[in-house]
Parts: sequence; C-alpha cells; structure tokens
Amino acid sequence: MKKMIKIILSFLLISYASFGQNAVQDTLSQLNNLDITLKILFLITILSLAPSILITVTAFVRIVIVLSLLRHALGIPQSPPNQVIIALSLFLTFFVMKPVFDDINSNAIQPYLKKEIGDMEAIEKAKEPVKKFMLKNTRKEDLKLFLDIAGEKPSSPDDISMVSLIPAFMISEIKTAFEIVFIIFLPFLIIDMLVASILMSMGMMMIPPMLISLPFKLILFVLADGFELLTKALIQSYQ
Repeated sequence: MKKMIKIILSFLLISYASFGQNAVQDTLSQLNNLDITLKILFLITILSLAPSILITVTAFVRIVIVLSLLRHALGIPQSPPNQVIIALSLFLTFFVMKPVFDDINSNAIQPYLKKEIGDMEAIEKAKEPVKKFMLKNTRKEDLKLFLDIAGEKPSSPDDISMVSLIPAFMISEIKTAFEIVFIIFLPFLIIDMLVASILMSMGMMMIPPMLISLPFKLILFVLADGFELLTKALIQSYQ
C-alpha cells in the first residue's frame, strides 16, 4: 500500500515538482508516519489532481477543442454529446502520449519499483519525457512571454522551469487548436453561403439556411472520411 501511494504521488507531482523539491521530499517522507486511514485519505486527495494534470501536460487540450468545435462547424452543437467527445479525446490523448508514458514507465516507475532509485530521482526521471514533449509542442513566442514575465534566463532547455513551461504549452495548444478549427470551418462555411444565396434568389427567405445546409454538410463530412482525416491530422501534428 505504501509503495503504491508513493508511485502515484510521484507521477502526479511531475508537473508540480518544480514548485519546491524540499516540500515534495518532506511530503513523501511523512508517509511513513501516517496510519492506513490517513494514507487512503491522502491518496484520494492526490488522485483528485489527476484530471488537472491530464489537461495541463498532455495533448488533451488541443484534441478536445478541435472535436468540440467540429460540432459547431457541422451545425449540430449537441451531437455527438459531451460524454462522447471527452471519451474520444481521452483515448486519442493516451494514443498520442503512449511513447511518453512508456518512457516514464521504463526509466522512472520500473526502477523505482525495483528500489534502484529514490523518490525524488523517480520524479525527476518521470518529468524529463513530459518536459521534452511540452517543449517540442510549445511555440517559442509563448514560452518567451512567460520567461520574460517570470524573469527567467535559462541557459538551456533543461533549465526552463515547469512553472513557465506549462502555461506556455497550454496557450500554444489552444492557438494550434483554433488554427485547425479555422481550416475545418471553411468548407462548411462555403456550403452555408451557397445555400443562403440560393434561398435568397428563390425568395425563400423564411426558411433557415442551416436547416437546408445541414444534410449537405453531414454527407460531405462522411464521404470525405472526415473523422479519419481529422484524427490522422491531430495525431500527426505531434509527430
């Protein structure tokens, strides 16, 4: 039980380790002095941080924004439902992050389970692939913004703190997602304009253009293998 708690705590504290390594070390060392009831309570509290970590340091933000706004481009903002969008985004995130998770497992979790490395060393080794992934997918101008605000002058990428890297990474993900959505919107916008022009020329101004254009947008998306193309583009954007 104690070992499992330490493993989960070590992984969940990756994105927060740079806020104070002494505090993390003290927290880990104090687990030995807690009884089983407090350990379970502590584990539940730490697990509550998992959703925020999943959002901040993975590909989830970009994927969920693109899939959510795709519904608006098609003109069906309620379908697929949010549960489907979140579930699909999660599995695509796991697929994209699989190399990172494999690296963490082989270099941090497995050596820690074999007692080859300590708690803080496991956290540092687990943080490296996550940090590398974020640096690779963060725009330089966004990273420079937070480094300037924080007054940091790192001499190498390894010296960049997670405090500055995480918000820069999230902003970059949002920008990239909006760029992808803009491209997705264009063909559907053209269909809406064509339908609206035809209805205007026929004097049928009382009929909503969205009602007529929706079937055409749906069949265009299906015939073009829209989900396959979009999924492929999202995955390849991280390679």
